[in-house]
Order: sequence, then structure tokens, then C-alpha cells
Amino acid sequence: METSAIDEQTGGYCDAEQIRRFIRAFEECTLPRSEWTHPAHLTVAMWYLMERSETEATTCIRNGILRYNGANGIKTTANSGYHETITLFWTRLVAKYLSAADAGRSILELANGVIRAFGNKDIPFDYYSRDRLLSLEARMRWIEPDLKPL
Repeated sequence: METSAIDEQTGGYCDAEQIRRFIRAFEECTLPRSEWTHPAHLTVAMWYLMERSETEATTCIRNGILRYNGANGIKTTANSGYHETITLFWTRLVAKYLSAADAGRSILELANGVIRAFGNKDIPFDYYSRDRLLSLEARMRWIEPDLKPL
């Protein structure tokens, strides 16, 4: 079953049902690891932020990623696995995007808009020095940006 359904030509989703299938596969930990991409992470953030407060969504996102990683043998080490600061950074950017979006936009428009706006996974380096963001401290807990405020 196709899960992520991100169209390789447009870099986005084709319909809302594909987004729902993707989220279901993520939650059930059946999403192929090859589909656990940066756009996939953005989609997860958008999904939970649409239905919950930012605090509740952040908990769901964190727990979901940790559960998915555990089910797929992805261990958190000093150099790989779950990264708290990066997760919270993207969650906050997506929350800001959603708060500024027109209320009438569909989930499809929002998901594709988030992917277009934040598809460059190097955006955090506009806010953080490489050493600070890639530190073990940043992986384990939220740390504030050192280059410019979020």
C-alpha cells in the first residue's frame, strides 16, 4: 500500500486521503523507513497541530516519533535518532504557519503549503550554529537558537 503518496514531480500530496493513510501508517509504525523523510516529519507536525493545542501536539509528535523509531530499530545516540531541539523547532515553525493560514484552506492545501514553505531541511542552520544544533545537549532537550530568535 502506498503510504506517503508524496508526488515526486510536485513534492506534495495528491489528495487528503493519501495524507490520512500516511498518518495511519506512521501511527501504526508500518510506514516504510524510506518514507520517513523531512516532508513526512512536517506532515506529522501539521496533522497534530491542526487538532490539538501546541503543547498537546508537541507531546503527540514527540511520542509518535519515539514510538516509530523504536518500532523500526532507530536508536537515539549522540549522532542519530530522535532530536528534541530539531523536533520542537519544526513544530514551532509549522504552528506559526498554520496560525497565519486562511481558515478555509483544506488539509491538502495546508500540507502541501507546509512542505513548500519548509522543504529545505537546512533552515534550522539559519537560527543555530552547527555546533550548537548538533550537540548532544540539543538532541536531548530544547535549547534556544544562538544566531537569531525563532
